[in-house]
This record gives sequence, C-alpha cells and structure tokens, in this order.
Amino acid sequence: MKQLPLGRTGIMVSEWCLGTMTFGNQTPEDDAHRQIDMSLDAGINFLDTAEMYPVNPIRTETVGMSEQTIGNWIAKTGRRDEIVVATKVSGDNPGWVRDGRGYDGAVIREAIDSSLKRLQTDVIDLYQMHWPMRGSYMFRQNWTYDPSGQNRQQTMDHMMDVLEALDEMVKAGKIRAIGMSNESAWGMTRWIDQADKAGLPRMATVQNEYSLLCRLYDTDMAEMAVNEDVLLLSFSPLACGLLTGKYQNGAVPQGSRLSVNGDLGGRVTDRVWPAVQAYLDIATKHGLDPVHMAMAWQRTRPFAVSAIFGATTSAQLTQILAGKDVALSDDVIAQIDAAQMQHPMPF
Repeated sequence: MKQLPLGRTGIMVSEWCLGTMTFGNQTPEDDAHRQIDMSLDAGINFLDTAEMYPVNPIRTETVGMSEQTIGNWIAKTGRRDEIVVATKVSGDNPGWVRDGRGYDGAVIREAIDSSLKRLQTDVIDLYQMHWPMRGSYMFRQNWTYDPSGQNRQQTMDHMMDVLEALDEMVKAGKIRAIGMSNESAWGMTRWIDQADKAGLPRMATVQNEYSLLCRLYDTDMAEMAVNEDVLLLSFSPLACGLLTGKYQNGAVPQGSRLSVNGDLGGRVTDRVWPAVQAYLDIATKHGLDPVHMAMAWQRTRPFAVSAIFGATTSAQLTQILAGKDVALSDDVIAQIDAAQMQHPMPF
C-alpha cells in the first residue's frame, strides 16, 4: 500500500488508516487485535484512536478503552515499531472526559501521560486536538455556524499555550508530531503561522470528515493543505455505512450504527437516500463494490489523503481490504463528479 508523508515530519503512513473507535465496545478485544493483524498484513501501518473512544454510545465508564485495547495488542505482540499510532485529547464535551473540561497546555500534559499509560508505549506518533476549543462547523453545525462570538486574541493566546505544551512533550520524547481535527482553514493557518514564527511544532495533519457525501474540504481546506503540506486524515469515508448501501429502502441491520444512533449524527436526511443511490448505481454500472469505490475515490483527490475507516467486525474488515488495490477509471470519476453536482450537501 502506498505510503504518504505525515506533513513535514519525516514520518510515513499508509494511505488507509485503521480507525478504532468501536474497540472496547462494539468490537471485543480479540476481534480488535485480529483487525490490527489483518491491517498490517494488508500494508496498513497507521492506527487512529482517541482518549474518549469507544463511541456508539460514548460513556464516561468506557472512556479510554480503545487506547487500552491497542495497548494490550502492543504488549502482547511486541510489534510497536510496526505501527504509527495517532490519538487525540478531547475538547469541550458533555462530561465524558475530565467532567467536560476541554484542553489547554496543562490538560494536554496530563492527557498525554494518561494516553501513554493506556497505550503501553513510550511515545505517541501523532497527537491531535479532537476539535477546536473556540468551536467548529463540523458535524452538521455548518448549517447554523456563527463565529461572531469568538475572541481573536483569546484564540491566539490559547494556541500558543497549547503549542508550547506540545513542544515540551516533543522535547521530552512523549510525542513525535501534532495535528488538529474538525478544524477550519482559518484555524489551520493560524496554528501553522504561530508555530512557524515561534519555532514550535507544526500541524502535520487535520482530521476532518470527508466522503462522497461530505465534501466541505474541497475548497479552502484543500488549498490550505496543498500550500502547507498538511495531510488530510479523512474520517467517515463510508459516511457511517451509508455508502455501503446497507441502509437503503429503510433497512436497519441489527447491531448496525443506525440501530444504535437513530440519525447517524445528522447524516440521515430525506436528501441522502437519492444521493446514496446515485453512487450505488455508478458502482453497479461499473461492476464495483460500492465500499471499494468510495475508498478508492479518496486516492483521486488533488491533495494528500489517508482515509480512516472502521470495521465493527473482522468480517467487515475483510470486505474492505479486498478493495485495497482498486483504482477508478476516468469514466467512473467523471460520473461521480456529475452525481456530486446533482446531489450537493445531502446532509
């Protein structure tokens, strides 16, 4: 599998990344460990997690279990050097982590030590802020986004406090690289400008939602990424399973995400079903598995992408990995572009 540079860090990661947000909840530990082994066999060296995982649902009592599951795999196998591990500190939250308190420099120092302990490792390869403390337009908040209450100087001071703490952690050998998640083009350029000016660690990645159904990244964020050498870690490339087709015509498979989360985080709308069908029809016309088409499409973008996918079971992972070498023809790409113009922003 193709390897991509993690920003300007010198770290190389696979163009697919195994997401682990079901580890410790929907995915029991033995199956989670099997998935890591399978991914390595397929050429995937990149794992993404977060201190607040697992999800579906997020509960205070399960916080950290995904990291613990990965840590137990590391301890059991001794294969730490074969994987690049990414995790995240939580921002403001309803109380799952640190009683809802978000992050600043002091919290980050504490959170990194906790994640290192759960992961049973000496160093985190990529440490990310799960969402900006000033707010974000991600997760369908773009429809009502209002940044007018932000205080620019407070944001700049917060960024410097965080970057200085991360610099300490890099120098201490506890983390190697840093990234953001659910961030905007303005936010990313401010993080980078401040870091460059002060000689502090530079954002190497941004983890934002990106799929055939969610293409907010395609304009300002794409320009930022190309000019600043930022790698997109695209989450939900299958749109929480919508692009598999398994939910079409009112189907709700038992144990599926939709059976647990009734609207897939706001992704279920009247507009989404015809949009999904348009992509399913393209896949059928060209003899493609829709999962493989959706994942292969990520490689066609004019900016660097490592697509984060998750599988509740190793059987689902087997299906996804079967498409790891699929490449899309120009005709397929043109039809995807036409479908996107017909069905923009379906959720």
